[in-house]
Amino acid sequence: MPELPETETIARGLERAIAGALITRVAVRRADVLREVSARTLRRRVSGATILHSARRAKLVTLLLDSGDRIVVQPRFTGALLIDDGTLPDEERRYSAVAFTLEDGRTVHYRDIRRLGTVTLMTGARWAEYSGALGPEPLDPEFTPMALSGLLRGSRQAVKKLLMDQRRLAGIGNIYAAEALWRARVDPSRPGRSITPAEAAALHAGVTGVLREAIAAGGTTFRDYRGAFGERGTFAPFLAAYGREGAPCRRCGARLVGTREIDGRATVFCAKCQR
Repeated sequence: MPELPETETIARGLERAIAGALITRVAVRRADVLREVSARTLRRRVSGATILHSARRAKLVTLLLDSGDRIVVQPRFTGALLIDDGTLPDEERRYSAVAFTLEDGRTVHYRDIRRLGTVTLMTGARWAEYSGALGPEPLDPEFTPMALSGLLRGSRQAVKKLLMDQRRLAGIGNIYAAEALWRARVDPSRPGRSITPAEAAALHAGVTGVLREAIAAGGTTFRDYRGAFGERGTFAPFLAAYGREGAPCRRCGARLVGTREIDGRATVFCAKCQR
């Protein structure tokens, strides 16, 4: 958390609000969130740069600068990129790790309560290398049911683990893997190589469907996730599997099962209708 829908929501909000904005100052308050760059170098290379574009890749939010550099943020558990026009609550500013002041007086805060997320400054070449090591995007047209079937084929690993492997498929984490598998009626512990082409097609529909619906809802907020304007995601009430261990399955009524045996994370599924 945040996963693809949440980081997509953040990136879209930033694109609307700050594309074309000039960064006049950078304040690094918690340098332990920085990766591949020092606080001094970040200030030097980013101050005076214009933000050309905000986008998402996998679970990352990126800000492309006119210098060719790219600010790459991985929010992880409690990170957020928040636009502050002077009305941001003090509680949010309190956890600001890095602050980018814009020419119009607004500030973009990287707020991270537990400071488990990261802020990286990458050159164009470094970004191409980093992004190239990630898997395809599940909402790209090139990612077809056949492509998913090929991704799973031949692997003995659990299908849920394969869906969450960022080198195979970018952007899916525990929440949406569980939801996609529930929608496809596929047991998350099954080896990838056991998934038939028909099941791969159903799983592809589950993946793309749940991601699009979650994006439309602004993502899923349980506690800390916020969009760029501080808004909460509203998809949580529509979750059918994740976080519902012991609750009745919304499809067949059986009690949902929880386990950590698949990948060490909490996995919730219906043992009756997921096969």
